[in-house]
Amino acid sequence: MKRLSIYIVILSVLLPALLLAGCRNGGKAVQENGVLKVDSVYYAHGFSIKYYKDCKVVSIRDPWDTLRVRKNYVLVDKEQHSGKIPDDVPAEVRNNAIVIPVPVERAVIYTSVHSAMTEQLGCIDRICGVCEPEYIISPEILARVADGRIADLGMSTSPNIEKIIDLDAEMIIASPFENSGYGNAEKIGVPIVEAADYMEGHPLGRTEWVRFYGLLFGCRDRADSLFFETCSKYDSLKALVSDIPEEEKPTVIMERKYGALWGVPGASSYVAIFHADAGASYIFKDLAGTSSVQLSFEEVFERAADADFWLLKYGTKKPYTYSDLRSEYKPYSNFAAFRNHRIYTCNTLVTTYYDDITIHPDQILADLMYIYHPDVLPGHQPRYYFPMEE
Repeated sequence: MKRLSIYIVILSVLLPALLLAGCRNGGKAVQENGVLKVDSVYYAHGFSIKYYKDCKVVSIRDPWDTLRVRKNYVLVDKEQHSGKIPDDVPAEVRNNAIVIPVPVERAVIYTSVHSAMTEQLGCIDRICGVCEPEYIISPEILARVADGRIADLGMSTSPNIEKIIDLDAEMIIASPFENSGYGNAEKIGVPIVEAADYMEGHPLGRTEWVRFYGLLFGCRDRADSLFFETCSKYDSLKALVSDIPEEEKPTVIMERKYGALWGVPGASSYVAIFHADAGASYIFKDLAGTSSVQLSFEEVFERAADADFWLLKYGTKKPYTYSDLRSEYKPYSNFAAFRNHRIYTCNTLVTTYYDDITIHPDQILADLMYIYHPDVLPGHQPRYYFPMEE
């Protein structure tokens, strides 16, 4: 594990130089189909980056059909190109291509997660409009919405299209969902970047998408630095609990039921990997896949009644308590974690959990490790998860 961390640090120093060297070779570095270089992608499975003579192409795989390319984003230099696809880009890319002149200077962003990531990249001045600011935690972004520097575009499912047009937006960043589109936003000629990072199966896979956004905003070096620094911190933390024997790992369940069913994350999901990397034994680690499996309360209780810990998220202005949990569904009080007061909660309206889960998963990992193995991180100050109140 230490060797991997050192490897990542070395890559963080050498990769930008290697990429630049490859590009400077011009025609001498040309490979098959005109590709100068294929960028290395380390954790993410949802995108690839290829360098051509006059552009970069970021290909997004369909999260629901990974053999299919959902979009090819052709990034052309804003100052040197007319916005057309360069001649050296092959036909298989052209057939499903969206041209984006970069660096983008005016972006509409539908989600709080991607607004926060743009701010982390040092590109907050590029945000001209956001959707659903009530879910945004960043004080600086909220201040800009309040004074009009950033437009409030309403709901992400039905944004104010007239405002987007008036803003002269150069790009929209939105999260795709299976079998759904973007309504009238698809008709106004503004490129829509489908940010499918939330479908990645590893926490650092989500983080790696920052490298794509760095290319869009013209800050690749900053994006690469953020990614590799986060990888190094995450792996260093993970190494602290990697040698704990399985029998000494506490068991854990997550979240709670909604309606009649309880969504249980699959063992290959980023949520399950988070807890495993923090030194916990996930009760449902035998459930294959990256998606959640819908189980009845009885199915969950049968296997997780004696779990050592129970972690759940909520989003209300009032703290969620043991009394609230019991009132919501009395059988919850039969879990050992309830009886032993070992429930930890994360209020997503107060903490920056959703903002940080993409760009700073190492910080969330530290919180989880502190819950499961507090002696490993003495003096740690929790950011997201806290003991549930009475």
